[in-house]
Amino acid sequence: MKHFSQKRILALLLSAALLWMMTVTAVAAGGLEMSTDYPGITAKAGDDLTYSLDFYNGSGAGASVSLSASNLPEGWEGYFTGSGNTISRVYVRAGDNPSLATFNLKIPEDAEQGTYTVTLDAVGSGMSSSLELELVLDEIEVGEGGLTTQYAQQEGSADTSFTFSTTLTNNSALEQTYSLSANAPTGWMVSFKPSGESTQVAAITVDSRGSQALNVTVSPPVGIEAGEYTIPISAISSSENLSSELTVVITGSYELNLSTPSGRLSFDATANKESAITLSVTNNGNVDLQNINLTSSAPTDWTVTFSESSIDVLEAGATKEVTAYITPAKDAMSGDYVTVLTASNSETTDTAEFRVSVKTETIWGVVGILIIVAALCALGYVFRKYGRR
Repeated sequence: MKHFSQKRILALLLSAALLWMMTVTAVAAGGLEMSTDYPGITAKAGDDLTYSLDFYNGSGAGASVSLSASNLPEGWEGYFTGSGNTISRVYVRAGDNPSLATFNLKIPEDAEQGTYTVTLDAVGSGMSSSLELELVLDEIEVGEGGLTTQYAQQEGSADTSFTFSTTLTNNSALEQTYSLSANAPTGWMVSFKPSGESTQVAAITVDSRGSQALNVTVSPPVGIEAGEYTIPISAISSSENLSSELTVVITGSYELNLSTPSGRLSFDATANKESAITLSVTNNGNVDLQNINLTSSAPTDWTVTFSESSIDVLEAGATKEVTAYITPAKDAMSGDYVTVLTASNSETTDTAEFRVSVKTETIWGVVGILIIVAALCALGYVFRKYGRR
């Protein structure tokens, strides 16, 4: 019985040794691998960096793995987190384990420029893996995000929509989402659109160390007075409050009105005969208008002239009467025609479309009347001469 027990114990020991050797062989064949997508990055003093860590366990069995960081420069702080908690170990199941843990690295604000290497170690169940993180600290200052505009002051009339080319810059080590807003005077409209796009946005995400071009459109309210107006704009993220100012100079409100004193835009005319039409040119803007020209667009072979083809100055709110002389072509047929008159200068323009009803007088109508009269006279003569016989 004693001999049998010794054999049994020996067999169990041999089995255990074989199992251990098989496990060691499996671990050696597969092993543990710790990795991150971007092991080498550029950063700046004061940055808080995060590295998402992926693990691969090729042993065929799960394992508890301890985590540590070494080669940390003096004053730097590094620690591991998972599910919002600070951790020192992770359980790595067999196969792929993406984003299983996060390594957090705090760089002090007085860190000098240069290249640094931090080593991460994962050890457990006869397996281990090391990961080197390379950081290059450049000369970018802390908090150098910006909201800048190429031409921050623009000038135009009251009916102009102003578009500003603005750049939003994120100089942090993390992607950031910025809320966009404007503190414009009452009645003004401000919209933000990514450059090259037509969609208006209220927030936008900018990559780490990246920038985003924006078109900021500013529209003044109707009837705005001439003057200088300031429109503050801002881009706010969880860690930055960026602001800038846009300036709009309204030169005035330019508006012409071309009509007639009665408002009637139709008249009768006769082929090859001149008709005189009184026009009223009104400055409905709030600034004086200069060098107003009167022009026309009429049917072929028609002539249009004006008593004054230009107005040197028309004060704000004033009206000036001008006579237009319109002559239909000599061969114009009876019917309705359209003649367009225009008053314009470099700031504004207005048109008036006149309906002209043309009537024709031909010599054949006169000849016809004479023939009828002659016939009646001849018939009367015949009756007088032969009527008594």
